[in-house]
Amino acid sequence: MMLVTLLALAAVLLAISGARKLRRSRSQAHPGRPPLPPGPAPLPFLGNVLGVNKDAPHLTYTAWSKTYGDIVYTRMLGQDIILLNSERVAVELLEKRSQKYSDRPVFAAADLFDYEWPSSSARYGPRFRLHRRLLHQVFHAKAALDYRERQLQRAYELLTRLLDDPARYAAHFTTFSASVVMGVTYGYDMKGGDTFVTSMQRASDIFLGIATPEIFALCIAFPFVKALPAWFPGMGWKSKAAECRRLVSDGLNTPYAWVKRRVEQGDTTPSMVADAIIRHRLEDDSNNPELVQAIKESAGTLYAASVETTHATLLVFVYLMMNHPEVQCRAQAEIDRVVAHQRLPDFEDRASLPYIDAVLRETMRSHPVTPIGVPHATTEDDVYEGCYIPQGATIIPNICRAMSHDEEKYPNPEVFMPERFLREDGTLNEDKVPYMFGFGRRLCPGRHVGDASLWSAMVCILTLFRIEKTEGSDNVKWSTGLARHPLPFPCRFIPRDEEMDCQKLASLIYASRIAL
Repeated sequence: MMLVTLLALAAVLLAISGARKLRRSRSQAHPGRPPLPPGPAPLPFLGNVLGVNKDAPHLTYTAWSKTYGDIVYTRMLGQDIILLNSERVAVELLEKRSQKYSDRPVFAAADLFDYEWPSSSARYGPRFRLHRRLLHQVFHAKAALDYRERQLQRAYELLTRLLDDPARYAAHFTTFSASVVMGVTYGYDMKGGDTFVTSMQRASDIFLGIATPEIFALCIAFPFVKALPAWFPGMGWKSKAAECRRLVSDGLNTPYAWVKRRVEQGDTTPSMVADAIIRHRLEDDSNNPELVQAIKESAGTLYAASVETTHATLLVFVYLMMNHPEVQCRAQAEIDRVVAHQRLPDFEDRASLPYIDAVLRETMRSHPVTPIGVPHATTEDDVYEGCYIPQGATIIPNICRAMSHDEEKYPNPEVFMPERFLREDGTLNEDKVPYMFGFGRRLCPGRHVGDASLWSAMVCILTLFRIEKTEGSDNVKWSTGLARHPLPFPCRFIPRDEEMDCQKLASLIYASRIAL
């Protein structure tokens, strides 16, 4: 449908533009300059936009890599795009040459969603560095250790919800991931069914589900598209964009105002926002409005990115466990040897549970929830392996397929096989699937907390439940957009202990907390 819409829209735009001359393709030879990387021949004006699978662009990029190699040049409505189809090339450019590759492309439609604020999409410069500094204070490796007890407690609460109402497991995953982040960011003790955080969650879902490289390219090539009404053919997404704007305002301002009141009353819990308000003496927001806005935006980024990623990865985990009972059995046997049915696992047990870590890594590898990552952009011209990479080009790392499914690194990549991350002696190897967390100066600041949240939830679920198929389990649909994960599907969470009930689980949780 999107392809047809784009074709029709392109015809309208060409008619409007009339005698407008087509810009000369940058793929043509240029005297004294190396050639651009190889890639598919672009159509006049449209480039290669019509040749991309809109629901799974990483599949198109991978198909191109088989023809053109690890670095591919393409165009979308006049925009230069460089596809990185191997981990080797991505590390060489995005990490070793990070001074040239740490910018973000212009997300031309982001203002329609009021989604220009996230740290993850900030252009490389003073604003990005300020956000990064605020986030690093909370999420660096040593600081992340301080949140472990809170993460375990939330994981134990997740078990209670799953036991009480297993059919709503997807909602419980959202509550779990949000409660961890809300505590770290705002010092807010979130309860099940809490409405305090729904605005940012809903805004994030809208933006990630609609905003695609094709939409951005369209708005860059034809700025007046942003002024077209929602009823215009192909512009239906603008209704959702308007809803997103309303939600963003509430999501950024409401929790900040709540923390500010708590600080003024002298009744606050340590958190990123409270510590920043106190450290910078922000009694009056008007004294430093730029810093106040940066605190709001970096906190909102923390929440939106962490909740979406953790929730999506747990959905993938359940999908994989449901379809691989043999993996569940091996993981549960390992857990039983360590905790002996006397308590729930904690982080002190992690070193003794290498197969659980292997399951976590293989879950992220087999179905990356951000299959093309977050695009980078170049701040200056560059040359790599004889190919010219222009300033301002959008750089897309094809994480899924080209990296996580690299057949040389991961034989039989379509097979879910956690043992690929284990040595012969059963210990973990060195592959921590680092490409899942970004590259270079754009490395995800929340990776340490996110990893610990995923591990605590996965190991606790495997300790208490078997995940099995039920009627409708084979009809799983997947999300589209910048994030990709299974949509909630039918499955069964069956207690491994047939006598397990809320009272017995409460006793088990109590014993585990005493052990902490």
